[in-house]
Amino acid sequence: MAELQNESGLNAAELLSALKWRYATKAFDPARKISDKDWDALEQALLLTPSSYGLQPWKFLVIRDPALRARLMPVSWNQKQVVDCSHHLVFAAKIDITLADVSHWTRRMAEVRGVAPESLEVYKGWMVKDLVEGPRHQVIHEWAARQCYIALGNFMTAAALLGIDTCPMEGLEPAKYDEILELPAKGYKTVVACSAGYRALTDKHAATVKVRYPASDILEHRP
Repeated sequence: MAELQNESGLNAAELLSALKWRYATKAFDPARKISDKDWDALEQALLLTPSSYGLQPWKFLVIRDPALRARLMPVSWNQKQVVDCSHHLVFAAKIDITLADVSHWTRRMAEVRGVAPESLEVYKGWMVKDLVEGPRHQVIHEWAARQCYIALGNFMTAAALLGIDTCPMEGLEPAKYDEILELPAKGYKTVVACSAGYRALTDKHAATVKVRYPASDILEHRP
């Protein structure tokens, strides 16, 4: 059987090089900005992020306004990355998942794939039984929050492949973010944030060697 070809245009060495180069940037160069072309690609990467059932129970807020970022910095443990980066990205998760949400998603699927909405009734039923009527609904925001971390990882990897630095940020006050960004009224709550831009030449952490456990401690193969 013929081996499938890699159509991504990326080889293994390039991938690993980008991931080794990436680090949680402690100091950004405020004078350097991400180009519109590269940022558009990163937004597309966010939109292409996989999620459970494909439901995408999130909202991504791109914060570029300096005044708004100045308000967010004190509730981000005073981390200067918020104001010095090129783009500050907030990942918010839906507070609830309802029948209306599931119906909206299956209508969108039918529209994009050119199928009758009725053909998705079984799939819709699975989602309703699990997320709306099942035990998972009792922790539905936590479920949605976990989906946001898939998007965060995807965003950081995509950025690294483009030579763009990132700093994932849980060091923030979610409730204060929610208040400033007026999220609960829209049905969302802050989960995590990520600053993106280009590292400052003075950031000594850029040269710090990554510390990871040996592969034998982490990876287990079961042939």
